[in-house]
Amino acid sequence: MTIYDSVKKTKVTFEPQNKKEALIYICGPTVYDDAHLGHARSAIAFDMLRRILIVDGYKVTFVKNITDIDDKILKKMDDENRTLKELTEFYSDSYHKDMESLNVLSPDIEPKATESIEAMKELINTLLEKDYAYKTDDGDVYFDTSKDNNYLSISKRSFEDETQSRIANSDKKRNSADFALWKSCVQDENVCFDSNFGSGRPGWHTECSAMIEKHLAKDGTKYAIDIHGGGADLLFPHHENEAAQTRCATDHELAKYWMHNGFVTINGEKMSKSLGNSFFLKDALKHYHGEVLRYYLCTTHYRQDLSFNEEDLINSKKRLDKIYRLKKRLLGVTPAKKADEKFVQNMKNSMNDDMNTSIALATIDDMISNANEALDSNITKNEKKIVVSNLEFINEILGFGKLDVFNYFQFGIDKELKEKIEKLITKRDDAKKSKDYALADTLRDELKELNIAIMDTPNGTVWEKL
Repeated sequence: MTIYDSVKKTKVTFEPQNKKEALIYICGPTVYDDAHLGHARSAIAFDMLRRILIVDGYKVTFVKNITDIDDKILKKMDDENRTLKELTEFYSDSYHKDMESLNVLSPDIEPKATESIEAMKELINTLLEKDYAYKTDDGDVYFDTSKDNNYLSISKRSFEDETQSRIANSDKKRNSADFALWKSCVQDENVCFDSNFGSGRPGWHTECSAMIEKHLAKDGTKYAIDIHGGGADLLFPHHENEAAQTRCATDHELAKYWMHNGFVTINGEKMSKSLGNSFFLKDALKHYHGEVLRYYLCTTHYRQDLSFNEEDLINSKKRLDKIYRLKKRLLGVTPAKKADEKFVQNMKNSMNDDMNTSIALATIDDMISNANEALDSNITKNEKKIVVSNLEFINEILGFGKLDVFNYFQFGIDKELKEKIEKLITKRDDAKKSKDYALADTLRDELKELNIAIMDTPNGTVWEKL
């Protein structure tokens, strides 16, 4: 498998530290608001990475954190008069529901910042003891970037880079690039943790390094983990600072490989709540099934920026519909023991090439076209079973196509209309039993006027939205 390493800025062959074992850590959400399309982009990208590694036979340990203590969270608590627990649990639950809708696999480990305070304090104490960190008069603890000769080796920036202006400067810091490991509590602040260096809370960068050491790092290894991933905006300063902390506190580097997904943009601007153009997932999921959104996000390579366009989203639904149309033609057919070897290999080849989803989706289109042609002519029972296995493999490697076909096509029908449809179908079934075929045809036409198509099966009448 080849992946693009953001530090080396080239594709490299993935060679984990332990053969056929992959340790992956992904930066998760800061839970102070609803998830948006940018969160979905990152989650799906690394979910696909996890899936192809599993298909390739790797034992994958996949960790994604929850940041549940942060300046943005504290502000939201004040704005909404909610406790830390109330606020963060609400948005954590919302995030999990959105991820489930997108068919994103749950992480093997999902540490929370507030449950990892001891690990963070241990990391900070180590950095203080080794003189890589210093405490200010008011109780803050900063990492001294001048003490790390390899600082900026991850992002390849320079201290003179104009983007350094993004780093909050302070008279308390020795160097403008120094970053907070621990923030002392200010007066009337109600979220504080005790430590030997003062009451306060951890800096944002501190948590990931501490969590990786706690859950994934092993003694005697050159790197704590194999792959560290996240959005492109995390490369600097977040991942740079994580790497510096780990490098200086331990006897290993943080990650062997660094992977980053591109932004989601609207009208050419990076999706951001501060720009007022955020596309919340909860709103998108009211109009489009999660699998449609997942398919759409797979149409652009994960490293490229994706410019949101609803027309493209609709076209993605049409392509996904073809998978379910084929699935519908094969209702009742059990899968074969194995999918078609050539199809599987072509899918694996595309995904093992730094997750080239464009080729993977084109491979699926070809398989669907060939399968439909075969079903229109003579096709053996075993050949039908192989096609069903092909469809199952699509879900295994890309994460869509697993739904009940009729539930998929019924998406977007509200409860009131569903009840009306079911009543009309029941009346039609009764008319057929009474051999009143004229009434049955009238009721079918009435359903068609509601944009509902019906299909008589041995198990009863099923329906879908046209």
